[in-house]
Amino acid sequence: MSDTVLYIHPVAQAPLVWGMSLSERIQKQCQKKKLISKSQCVDSIAELAAREEKTALIMRGDCAYDDAVIAGLLGKTDIILVNDKGNILGAHVAKDKADTVRAWLDGALNQDAVDINGFDVITPEQAGGAYRDELRKREAPYALIVSVDGDNATSTAHAIEWRLYKGSYKGVTDLVTKYVWPVPAFHVTKLCAKYKFSPNMVTTVGAILMLLALYLFWQGHYATGLLAGWVMTFLDTVDGKLARVTLTSSKFGNIFDHGIDLIHPPFWYLAWGYGLYLNAHMIDLGRLETLVNLMFYFYILGRLCEGYFIWRFGVHIHVWRRIDSWFRLISSRRNPNMIILSLYLFIGRPDIGFTVIVMWSIATFVIHIVQIIQAEFSNRKAPLRSWLRPA
Repeated sequence: MSDTVLYIHPVAQAPLVWGMSLSERIQKQCQKKKLISKSQCVDSIAELAAREEKTALIMRGDCAYDDAVIAGLLGKTDIILVNDKGNILGAHVAKDKADTVRAWLDGALNQDAVDINGFDVITPEQAGGAYRDELRKREAPYALIVSVDGDNATSTAHAIEWRLYKGSYKGVTDLVTKYVWPVPAFHVTKLCAKYKFSPNMVTTVGAILMLLALYLFWQGHYATGLLAGWVMTFLDTVDGKLARVTLTSSKFGNIFDHGIDLIHPPFWYLAWGYGLYLNAHMIDLGRLETLVNLMFYFYILGRLCEGYFIWRFGVHIHVWRRIDSWFRLISSRRNPNMIILSLYLFIGRPDIGFTVIVMWSIATFVIHIVQIIQAEFSNRKAPLRSWLRPA
């Protein structure tokens, strides 16, 4: 934790964003990122002055901040954050200058009256880095004032909720998650936040649907199984976004969610295959066993390739080059495979769909091996870095 006290200036009573006040949001962000503890938060300048900490982080109570911006402000003292209109958005200053910044926020001091030479002035884009390793994307940092003027308050809050939601989205993922789910998942995430559904509750519903889909595939009820499966994959998008926008992520939730994602896909395919044998009689046992073995082997080998790439080169295999990120859209993962199964069920050949996803798993593994070989040669010249990272 830093030797800094946090003061959130009550500029105005801003509307709630993702079910919480902006002041509460700022405090949660600081605590989640272990930047400032709860005990380092004060409610007034007078209380701030009485504290032993040497510096003050002063933020607006009507502004939504990117984590990277807050961390960037804490990286240097006597720094003022402003937007492109010249509005002061925050500051990290020595405590004896905190009252000047507060008066500036109150409008008691004209900006021209402040000794600007005493501060470094930066924008949100300058405060934080654009590369988000956890979310595999590059995105400009932000600090956004929420309007408090009548009807504008609701529309501005909605727009900022959408901005924060988009900021929580992974940049490199499969084509369904990237292009189909964002808008509907936003509205469901809003409902979950409104009615205080936790991310783990959403994940639990998804886990139940995952088991239901597995059972239905085994029984040969492919249409209803796919319906349960698609809803599960949709909720798999919602739970992660809900955790990020409401700042309620946890280690358990991360393990719970990603553990399900990692383990269940091959068992879905196994159930699909045995459904073909036991119920539809569209495949013989010998061929089924061969396909199931190939599917399990190459699913595991494919995931091992991804883990090896991170261990060997310190970069995720899907963010090394632009073409690798493109391939992630269609690689043999659950959602692209679900598209294949759905299409072949639609034409009445679920058996061919099963064979195709097995072949696609093998092809994906081969492509990963090629990527690893290429990376080994490239790594001899210079350490690998993501194409998303700024030069």
